Amino acid sequence: MSQPSIKQLEAFWWAATCANFATAAERVHLSVSSLSKRIAELEATLGQPLFDRSGHRAVLTEAGERLLPATLDVLNAMAALGQTLDARAALAGRCRFGVGDLSALTWLPAFVAAVRRAHPQLELEPFVDVGGVLERRLADGELDFAVIAGRSSRSALLSQPVGAAHFAWAAAPGLPGADRLDAAALLRCHPLVTLPHGAGTTRLLDDWLLANHAAAHERIVCNSWGAVAGMLRQGVGVGFLPAHWVDALSLRAVGAGMPLAPLHYAFQWRRGDARALIAALRPLAQAQVDFSVSPVFTGVVSQR
Repeated sequence: MSQPSIKQLEAFWWAATCANFATAAERVHLSVSSLSKRIAELEATLGQPLFDRSGHRAVLTEAGERLLPATLDVLNAMAALGQTLDARAALAGRCRFGVGDLSALTWLPAFVAAVRRAHPQLELEPFVDVGGVLERRLADGELDFAVIAGRSSRSALLSQPVGAAHFAWAAAPGLPGADRLDAAALLRCHPLVTLPHGAGTTRLLDDWLLANHAAAHERIVCNSWGAVAGMLRQGVGVGFLPAHWVDALSLRAVGAGMPLAPLHYAFQWRRGDARALIAALRPLAQAQVDFSVSPVFTGVVSQR
């Protein structure tokens, strides 16, 4: 009886853990037909189907469910062997990863530069969105890893803390009441300019409003930190920004009663993903995550 090949097992693992065969095929750099062929060959070798293809979406059979943890053990062992034999080897191929807008405006450029110095053959594709979207895409296998606010609540993902961002309430100096009212009072007469629901700051904001018995009578929601900062500079309303942005953007720090809690970020990856890519980039991300870096747009804004 022939034995399954590593390539067959790799195709099976990605197909079993990604949202669909198309995503899995992309992750192993194959066409969907080539991926399906490898899985069919594996099924023929084992003498039983691993996927039930009778519905709109292929799902694991009982045999497939039993094979999955053993497959992961084999792939992890092969990855560990490769790292042992060539621990300093440069990475190659394509890496898709996700970050939030705040990361993109602060430490992301330095991280990309550091990765390119260490692994010049690695093709980087950063994807910027709110944490909820990034977590879903990571779980579906569309991203290799993501740096997201908070630890993941999904059992399929693992998290490692990498840093924290600190925030302060701010308003334009000319906003009526900004020189004498605190944030809670300002929110009663001016719009709250903030990120949308699903951003990492949502729980932070909700906790602050509850603790300070405050409410926002009107909200202007935008999924860009740069746009939020720009609207605050224009006196559109009141909001919070990374603490060190307030002086950099010539805004007025506003009293807030209880301070905003820091927002902790984590490097997240899929459980069982023991590739050298994850092992190499996780410490690089931890070394570069720094939300105290001046935002990339500060120079442009200050010249206007």
